[in-house]
Amino acid sequence: MHTTTQPLSAATVPAADLRLTIHPTELGFGNTSELVTQALPWIGQQRAETAARFGLEMEQTNYNLFVLGEIGSGRSTLLQQMMRSVAAKRPVPPDLCYLHNFDTPEHPHALHMPAGEGRKLRLHMAQLTKMLLTEIPKRLSAQDFKVESEHIEKTYKQEEDRAYAVLDAFAEARSFSLFREGGHLVFTLRDDKGMPLTEAEALALPKERRTAIDQAELELRAEIANFLDKTRPIDRVKNEGLAALRRQTIKPMLTQELGRIQEALTKQSQDNTKLTHYFHKVMADVLEHIELFEPHDDDENEEETRLEALDTLLLRYRVNVAVDNHDTQGAPVLVEDNPVFRTLFGSVEYQTEDDVLMTDFSRIRAGSLLKAHGGFLMLHVRDLLTDALVWEKLSRFLRSGRLQIEESGLHLSPIAAVALEPEAVQIDVKMVLIGTVEEYYVLQEGAPEFFRRFMCKVEFAESFPASADTHRASAVFVAHSCQRLGLPHFNADAVARLIECTHREVDDQTRQSALFSHTESLIIESANHARQRGADKVQAADVDAAIAARDFRNGYIEQRLQESITDGERLISLQGEKVGQLNGLTVIELGDHSFGFPVRVTARTYAGNEGLVNIEREVKLSGPIHDKGVLILHSYLSALFSHIAPLALNASVVFEQEYSGVEGDSASCAELYVLLSSLSGLPLRQNIAVTGAVNQNGEILPVGGVNEKIEGFFRTCKTQGLDGTQGALIPRRNRHHLMLSQEVVDAVAQGQFHIYTAEHASEGAELLMGAAFGKELKGGSYEAQSILALADKTLQAYRRACHKEPTQNIRHMSHKFQNQSDGK
Repeated sequence: MHTTTQPLSAATVPAADLRLTIHPTELGFGNTSELVTQALPWIGQQRAETAARFGLEMEQTNYNLFVLGEIGSGRSTLLQQMMRSVAAKRPVPPDLCYLHNFDTPEHPHALHMPAGEGRKLRLHMAQLTKMLLTEIPKRLSAQDFKVESEHIEKTYKQEEDRAYAVLDAFAEARSFSLFREGGHLVFTLRDDKGMPLTEAEALALPKERRTAIDQAELELRAEIANFLDKTRPIDRVKNEGLAALRRQTIKPMLTQELGRIQEALTKQSQDNTKLTHYFHKVMADVLEHIELFEPHDDDENEEETRLEALDTLLLRYRVNVAVDNHDTQGAPVLVEDNPVFRTLFGSVEYQTEDDVLMTDFSRIRAGSLLKAHGGFLMLHVRDLLTDALVWEKLSRFLRSGRLQIEESGLHLSPIAAVALEPEAVQIDVKMVLIGTVEEYYVLQEGAPEFFRRFMCKVEFAESFPASADTHRASAVFVAHSCQRLGLPHFNADAVARLIECTHREVDDQTRQSALFSHTESLIIESANHARQRGADKVQAADVDAAIAARDFRNGYIEQRLQESITDGERLISLQGEKVGQLNGLTVIELGDHSFGFPVRVTARTYAGNEGLVNIEREVKLSGPIHDKGVLILHSYLSALFSHIAPLALNASVVFEQEYSGVEGDSASCAELYVLLSSLSGLPLRQNIAVTGAVNQNGEILPVGGVNEKIEGFFRTCKTQGLDGTQGALIPRRNRHHLMLSQEVVDAVAQGQFHIYTAEHASEGAELLMGAAFGKELKGGSYEAQSILALADKTLQAYRRACHKEPTQNIRHMSHKFQNQSDGK
């Protein structure tokens, strides 16, 4: 058996409880210029602050931070502030240099050096190349070097001259003249007088003579070959001796200069062994190509070729300081707002030479990950998810901790390219991902391997409990915003008004909104109004003016809907009583503006077996939450009359003139009342609009947008004319959510408008229908003339009609009972 509790009366809310009012004197300052020296706190975000500090100070791997919260909650700003604070206490990370690999140039070496040492090395190596260009030619043209080289050449020349003399005598004996020309040996035939024979003269000789000459020529050629075989090793040994002399002359200078460079790099590097090896390679390379430093003044083409080769050689000794931390204080803090492949992971630049893409180690460019080594890097999840290549490479990096710079998509280029694969680098970076709650759980489910690298969750709240401390902290935020944006400071009354707006934003007298970006935009607009009137401080009136101007800019649709009521296009009754008809309250969300608007809710009931029909659901204009509310309403209605179950009822509920769809369960109270009115025949007051959700026990549950709903109905009543009887009925559990406009508060204070609250559906029914809800008596009936008793009577009649009347007469009987319930 269903039992009902004794209904209470709907309570009237006094004007003083309709909004929270912050008194300026409670804030403890005159204007915000007095607060700029105070540090900006994490207002209402203690949980997020604790989690962020834990994650940033945790040195173990995989404790990267995932920061989730709504846009405008300060998640990026506050995290950057803390990142800089923690980074300031950390050591400065090393520089990263890329050096030429003398063994495999396509794989440049990566070298970590203490902060500031990278540019020192680059400077010293640049000075070294300049010194080589001047000192090597100078030393190779010095007198002592010339003497030694001439001695070597003379020694080997004497031996060569002796062999040449033997060859020359051999040629002379066979009537040939032998001489050198352009580095080649040339011989000519002579006659008996020692004069050279022309070709015609040689052909005129007797055949026997020509045969003898041919034989002599063959012998001479063989002897020349023997001569060359003997002298080539002599030349080679001579050249090697000269090269050894050059190296011997230059090597001490190189050793001294490279040693001086190493001594100038005072700080020890973790890659010190690699640097020493590099210096050895530089020395060997210079000594191997030392002849390029000697000018060829006698041959212009050879000199041009030599200079080109020398330039190419010296380019190897450059130092590419990809990451330079010489001016860095503490660890780096980077925010990458454009995490494309090149900016995040680095790149290799190319240039076209003869239709080929060319590059070298000096064209390697570091990305944000390399620059953030030893520190912190902030990224936004949404940016990463839009680029599959970035996401894939970042996932690989998080797995290995090593970064290989590469040029994405180079293999797709129509031009041939010289490949370059820089040495992979181990990176220690703390990553901070900024995302929404939805993105957090999507990644947790869909990318567990990636997600487990972010073991520190930093969750920003959308609202927080208000207190004197949070109000004071909000004032500090206003002070810092004014200073940062160059705005006039706010008086205490203006700050109090802003704080009230943070309460209104979350519709709660006990909580404040954590979306301070909205507050900042209101600060800017309020300051603009103050400047327009020539004031040096912002007052509460400026804040009110900014709010009014914003509502006016965004209020076109709301105005048109209100005008549709005034013009009679939308049917809203504000006086009298009607059966099965009530004004419900809705909220329309337009993104940048939300407002309340009344809508007529009607119901019709008949004898039948179809039960409760939600017309919005039938035409697919309602959402799942609204459908759930109607089903709960049906359940409560069935429970009230369970003694006659199953109900012989056909009932329909509809939102009149609603064509864009209905969602939410905040109208289920209004739908219950119109159904009970239709069943009982008791009319409903048209001057009271209703919002609230009902559960299966008849309790009224709180709903959202209560302030917008009340204000929307108030504007409708004001436009039609306030008569002192109009008002709104809301759930009692919404009472602390009231942050109504001052205009509504004033109207309530003057008795022109009323706010009622109810905890149970019975309270609202009694207020609207002017009758007792109905106490259940023994046997399942209700006290006479109560709302439930009258509805029970109608349902009993419906039941009898369905069981006794022929099928074809049910419609006639339904019409009969409907007329009875309408009071006709």
